[in-house]
Order: sequence, then C-alpha cells, then structure tokens
Amino acid sequence: MGDELEAREAVRDAYQAHYRRLVAALYALTGDHAEAQDLVQEAYARALARPRQFLDVADPEAWLRTVAMNLARTRWRRRRLFDTLVRSGRVARPVESVPGVDPNRVALVAALQQLSQATRETIVLHHLADMSVHEVAEALGVPVGTVKARLSRGRAMLATLLSDVEVGSPARADAARRRPIVPPAIRPQEVRDAP
Repeated sequence: MGDELEAREAVRDAYQAHYRRLVAALYALTGDHAEAQDLVQEAYARALARPRQFLDVADPEAWLRTVAMNLARTRWRRRRLFDTLVRSGRVARPVESVPGVDPNRVALVAALQQLSQATRETIVLHHLADMSVHEVAEALGVPVGTVKARLSRGRAMLATLLSDVEVGSPARADAARRRPIVPPAIRPQEVRDAP
C-alpha cells in the first residue's frame, strides 16, 4: 500500500510541475485549448491508472508529453474521417470556439495549424516545450538532421505567415526573408528610437 501511495504522490507532483507546459505545447500543436487540456488530462489519467509503472519512468514530463501527443495523433486521424463525413454532407460541423487570449498567441496558433503535422510537432517541442534538438529527435524517433531541417523549414514558413506585409503582396516572401519575427509590441523603429 505504501508503494501505491508513493506512486500516486509522484503523479500528483508531476501534475503540479508539468501540467501548464504540457497544455501550452499541446495547444500549439492542436490549436484548441480545450482539446489540449483534455489530452493532457487523459495522459495524467493513464499515469494514475498505472501509478507504479509511472514511478519507474525516468523522465515523467517526456512520458506524459509522448502519451498526450499520441492521443492527439489518434484524434487527428479520427478527425480526418469526420471531415470526410462533413464534406460528403452526412454530418454538420459544430461551431468552433477559441478562448479569449492574446491576439499574438491566436495568430501563432493559426500559423502553426498551416504547417504540416511533423513540422508543427517539431516546432512546438523545440520552441514551446523548450526541448533541445536531440531531445526532440528522440521524442519523435527521427534523426537530428531531420529535426534541424523541419525547424529551419518551419521557421521560414512561420516568418512568412506571421509577417505583417499584406497577404496578397509579392513582397511578402522577400520581407519574411529579410526581417526577423519581432513581437508587435517591439518594432525595429521603436528600438532605434529608444534612449
């Protein structure tokens, strides 16, 4: 009984330590805050279902993130089937909701949704979950070179998607290559004018 209590306490400690970061990473991956919370909670529920096995895990956060990402992939596959049913007219699509958040975050999540799933996962794990390139490669089961290529491609695509040049403008791609992504609150002109 003491081992069971210790294992449940380990799950509780992991919840307090990692929940918010996991939800942020899954939100960026899925684009739906409620779904991200649900996926992370399901990962913790699976840990609680087998707390003794969870106690033996070397890196609890990595284990929880892997479980949550696998759940997201399963839902993504099911959603593709659902989308096929919607296109055929058999099912009506429900209205989607976006929680009230910072417009920059909404723009970032919308831009991430336009990346391929593999590139999006790589960007989210490296930049939002703060994992090293080697950790991302291990988590996704791909070579380090693949992670670097996806990061490079993903950053270039995000730069294009998040640039403030008009969408239809031919200068958009050139502007994205020349100008770094700078949060709207700090523009280069403001930096030069600062004391």
